[in-house]
Amino acid sequence: QVQLVESGGGLVQAGGSLRLSCAASGRTFSYYTMGWFRQAPGKEREFVAAIRWSGGSTYYPDSVKGRFTISRDNAKNTVYLQMNSLKPEDTAVYYCAAAATIRKVTTALEYANWGQGTQVTVSS
Repeated sequence: QVQLVESGGGLVQAGGSLRLSCAASGRTFSYYTMGWFRQAPGKEREFVAAIRWSGGSTYYPDSVKGRFTISRDNAKNTVYLQMNSLKPEDTAVYYCAAAATIRKVTTALEYANWGQGTQVTVSS
C-alpha cells in the first residue's frame, strides 16, 4: 500500500496557475505509475494526467493537454501537477492516485491507492 497526501489546491482566477503536490509514503514509490484525477459536483471522476515510473512517459486527455504538466521526483517520493491557463471548468476536487504497475494507466479502476483530494476552484 502507498499512502498519498495532496496539497496545493486553492482559489485562482481564470488564466492563473496552481501547482499541486502529492507526497507518497509506504511501498517503493518509484515502481508505481502515478496519476491525477478530478471530480466536479455531480460528475464522474475524470482522468487528468499520468506518469510512468521513470518519468519519461506522460499522458493527458485533450481537455488539459498543453495546459497541465505532470512530473515526479522519485528521490522525494512526490508527484506534481502544474496547471496553467486555468479555466472555470477545471474547478473540481483533484485526487492523486498510485497504481502498482509500470504500465500506462489512465482509468480510475486501475488505481488502488488514492489521496484524500484537494479542492481547486477557478473563478471567472
